[in-house]
Amino acid sequence: MTLCKRSLLRTLGSLTLALAAPLASAGLQQWDMVELPVDSGAACGNGTPYRFFVNRAAASNNTVIVYEGGGACWDQKACMGQGPLSAANPDGIPPDYMQHLTNMAANGLVTPFSARTDPFQAVQTQSWNIVYLPYCTGDVHSGNKITVYSDADPAHPRVEYHRGQVNVRGAAQWLRQNLGQPEKLLLTGFSAGGVGSTVTYALMRDTLQPTGKVSLLADSGPLMPAPRSGTPEQYPSLPLHEKIRSAWGLDEPEGLVTQFGGMPGFDVNNLGSVSGALAQRYPQDRFGYMVFQADGNFSAFSYAKFYDDIANAPDARAYRQALYGRWTPDINRWMAELQQYGNVSYHVPFFRNFNQSHCLTIIDFSGTGIEDAGVESLAPFVDNTLDRGPVMRHAEADHVSDFFQPLSTAIRLFKLLTRILG
Repeated sequence: MTLCKRSLLRTLGSLTLALAAPLASAGLQQWDMVELPVDSGAACGNGTPYRFFVNRAAASNNTVIVYEGGGACWDQKACMGQGPLSAANPDGIPPDYMQHLTNMAANGLVTPFSARTDPFQAVQTQSWNIVYLPYCTGDVHSGNKITVYSDADPAHPRVEYHRGQVNVRGAAQWLRQNLGQPEKLLLTGFSAGGVGSTVTYALMRDTLQPTGKVSLLADSGPLMPAPRSGTPEQYPSLPLHEKIRSAWGLDEPEGLVTQFGGMPGFDVNNLGSVSGALAQRYPQDRFGYMVFQADGNFSAFSYAKFYDDIANAPDARAYRQALYGRWTPDINRWMAELQQYGNVSYHVPFFRNFNQSHCLTIIDFSGTGIEDAGVESLAPFVDNTLDRGPVMRHAEADHVSDFFQPLSTAIRLFKLLTRILG
């Protein structure tokens, strides 16, 4: 769920500083900080105030809302940001978060959707109002529970404010009061933000009440089908779902599962039913999902802490077999579920030689094509989702060519700097 290594953030800072410095005077840093009041219940994981950022457009009331990614937690070390796949921003969000290039947001340049002018990749939403929702709660923007973790250091427990859903609700209310009703609205997010933009879609949409086209582009945060009536052998994501339901308060009176309970098509005993329920509730909206078949990051997050043959694999080959032996069937089942709905599309390439094939929208869209379907990159899928072309559903059958595909200069420089900086 995190970008492959924490050092990637430092690398991105070095790279974007070099490439974006000439654009500083063009207004790329005109971010307004909004701090939600304490009495709203909003908070970061350590109890500090939740802050998000708004970059207003000069002549548009269309709005894109970007949900940040970065790990998740249900144990003490991960909630403190320690170890692989741990929660991002465990110490909270500083007021000047969007003025730095060395954090997850990288001054908005982490994705093409979060920058007013992006030197790497153009998208049509760069002329819209841009809202950036940082991630600091370890609950994929979905929780509503204060949980105490003491499994690693009982003498110094971590009190974790899993307030992701509360933060999104507060941000939505502020946006409605201060920006009004948008015409077009896009919710998008990467990794943990891909999950968050999906599970809080109804909350954000119903609060903002947009007057025109509404879309979702959820990057690398698939909600796998996993009914409680099944077994982990049948549905590998089931242990994860059971864990987070308890840790993040999803089934409690103010939890997301409880709130989704009255939505047609939602099965309270299957978190994977969220995508289908949204498609049915908002038949005029367009839902676009994307993920790599070789994603080594979200798959590890989904299974590594729950299956001994992954956690204790004797070598890399055994690890991959155990991991993808679960991930591949899960992805295929997920795509089959999505095919039932006429307003849902997906883009599932095989591999990108960057960030463990995790996330298609970070930095740029190079290496995200599905060549055997004649789709050169993610860009046509993005435009199709926003413009309402015929539903696009492609999964790459060629599992060889992606290993030789060219990547952009930006990503190649990023990879080089990562190796240099360690």
